[in-house]
Amino acid sequence: MQEQEFEIRIIPSLQAIAPLDWDACACPEAADGARPNDPFTTHRFLSALEASGSVGAGTGWQPQYLTAYVADQLIGVAPMYVKSHSQGEYIFDHNWAHAYERAGGRYYPKLQVAVPHTPATGRRLLVRPGFEEAGQAALIQGAVQLADTNNISSLHVTFCTEGEARRGEALGLMLRKTQQFHWSNPGYADFDDFLASLSSRKRKNIRKERAQAQEFGGEIHTFSGDDLRSEHWDAFWQFYQDTGARKWGTPYLTRKFFDIAQETLRDDMALVLAERNGRWVAGALNFIGAQALYGRYWGCAEHHPCLHFELCYYRGIDIAIERGLKRVEAGAQGEHKLARGYLPTPTWSLHWVNDPGFANAIGSYLKAERDAVDEEINVLTEYGPFKRAEIEEQE
Repeated sequence: MQEQEFEIRIIPSLQAIAPLDWDACACPEAADGARPNDPFTTHRFLSALEASGSVGAGTGWQPQYLTAYVADQLIGVAPMYVKSHSQGEYIFDHNWAHAYERAGGRYYPKLQVAVPHTPATGRRLLVRPGFEEAGQAALIQGAVQLADTNNISSLHVTFCTEGEARRGEALGLMLRKTQQFHWSNPGYADFDDFLASLSSRKRKNIRKERAQAQEFGGEIHTFSGDDLRSEHWDAFWQFYQDTGARKWGTPYLTRKFFDIAQETLRDDMALVLAERNGRWVAGALNFIGAQALYGRYWGCAEHHPCLHFELCYYRGIDIAIERGLKRVEAGAQGEHKLARGYLPTPTWSLHWVNDPGFANAIGSYLKAERDAVDEEINVLTEYGPFKRAEIEEQE
């Protein structure tokens, strides 16, 4: 393809971009009606955040969607936001902010290319087929130029793919390596088939936990698509509010988000709810991609032993096996996931810092951090629940 001239534009609302045009960049694999690789960068998901007030004025996430055009054709997009804090990102830079401000700098506002409140790996530099390398470079260079011209402290591209991370590193951004716990499916026939791959002790522990969870005195249901009802969201909203208040102080998503999700995202979701004595008592919300299940939110009105493990981790595995999905991403943090079959997996982000001296300090820190993450992944994998041969096969 001959060299193209790109025009970078900033769009403050997705309402100004036609869904088909955005999705032609964000999820071209879904053009024929197939499921997108993940739903989080689709027009419908990002629009639900915007229309519900989960991003925008007063949230610290101000949309400034980055777009690239060739001859008035939209060929690339990125979900970019002006951030006034570091909440809802899960790639933590609070210490960077504190250090820079103690030295007299102004860290906020910053630019963030990310899916708000969503620690799930996926494409962030979204381009039409045929424009991959040049389009991604144009988006990165456009974002850096925007930050530099406006004297913004920094630019961050979080939970991007490794390929995007390597491309951004080649263009001068700093690469950061972190880790999460993911469950991998090499083709298990059912949950017992998965258990057979574990060491005897871990297999017994999981069976014991699942049996304990079933003793909560009710039934567990999974709802997706047209089976989802407003009553389910009424219950889950209560669970989500409780968890959000305890973890973040204020829940990130508004009640309206779940109403919009019922209309536009119900085929992308699997909601697991526990019912006891005619009352919903706990729930876990998952999103469904072409190859992965993404565990996102959990909450409960009653505490029952091991019910959290059952709804969030084991039912996630059940859903993935039933749907033939390759992995389950159960969200940020949580070494307790290791004993339940979720192994440490690298995650990637890119960072550009305006101040040269501060950038050098961050670069040195990130190099040491990458070495530490590599060591941690190796050590944790050794302590994983799988038989030795199974671990080597997954690697």
